[in-house]
Amino acid sequence: MSGEGQRSGGHWFDDEAGPVVRPYAMTRGRTSSPGQHVLDLIAVVVTEPDAGDPEDDPTLAPEHVEIVGLCRDEPQSVAELAAGLDLPVGVVRVLIGDLVHAELVHVTRPVPPAELPDESILRDVIDGLRAL
Repeated sequence: MSGEGQRSGGHWFDDEAGPVVRPYAMTRGRTSSPGQHVLDLIAVVVTEPDAGDPEDDPTLAPEHVEIVGLCRDEPQSVAELAAGLDLPVGVVRVLIGDLVHAELVHVTRPVPPAELPDESILRDVIDGLRAL
């Protein structure tokens, strides 16, 4: 029965994949977290410099620890984290919200295109500087 889901001892598992953890178990059934409104796909997650070792915190799941580790190496967008962890975006948002609340990471947002200077203005500034 290799590859087929089985039930053994009250646990669902796949012979090839090992134990399966349902996404709602990772989030303890939560579908949102405080501050989730700022966690769109392009929001960038950055590990706090004084975050310490998240493995020392018994309240954090392995996925929390992995997010902190990924962001410690290089800031990651919510979309990149979801792809890297192979988890649904909604689950990753809840996990990031937990980490923000625990002050292990913070979230930044890229400058929206509407707030970037217009290219023609930048060209005028460059031309003006060259004219000096």
